[in-house]
Amino acid sequence: MSGERDLEILISSMNPVLRPGTFVFVTVPEAAAPGVRAAATITEDEGVTLVLTKEEADARGWGYEFEAAWLTLRVHSALDAVGLTAAVSSRLAGIGISCNVIAGYHHDHLLVPIDDASHALAELKALAADGRG
Repeated sequence: MSGERDLEILISSMNPVLRPGTFVFVTVPEAAAPGVRAAATITEDEGVTLVLTKEEADARGWGYEFEAAWLTLRVHSALDAVGLTAAVSSRLAGIGISCNVIAGYHHDHLLVPIDDASHALAELKALAADGRG
């Protein structure tokens, strides 16, 4: 099943939802990553970046600098779709909310500062409504 490419449809049907929990980014040597229940893993030259729950990081004694809420855009976006990331990040930047974007095969995911979660969710829902109206 291929994903949506039309930007107007992507925005109007993105249906953002808040995933429960607080998420953090940690970086560890590659050897430390096996067996970790990470929500996302990115291998970089400097080591492995993991996005995992704050509880998991705390249990392992791993430090972090950023506590995030995880928002998922429920529209199935094509990996080569153009403009969705720009539209949502620009909308959030316009109200002073940073976001880190991770693309999955089916959905795009935004990690925003935990204290801004409800404001970011409301703003993305408003963006979707603007696209429908």
